[in-house]
Amino acid sequence: MINHMKRTTLILDDRRLIELKRLAAERGETISAVVDQFLAEGIRRASTPRKRGRSLPVSDMGAPRVNLADRDQLWDAMERE
Repeated sequence: MINHMKRTTLILDDRRLIELKRLAAERGETISAVVDQFLAEGIRRASTPRKRGRSLPVSDMGAPRVNLADRDQLWDAMERE
């Protein structure tokens, strides 16, 4: 199978390039191979539907002290506070 690869130029922050070089050396791989792995993972994550979970913390505050459907009770409660 013929593998067609394209060349491109990436403009990277110096610190990021240093980290890429270090990581590639630790893995015994080329910088291109490490970047390709990161891109593949990022594309996979971006194309995977996210699970909808709770985005805000939820806590049980007990039963309401007033009937929330009754505007007069709500206004009275707010004026007392």
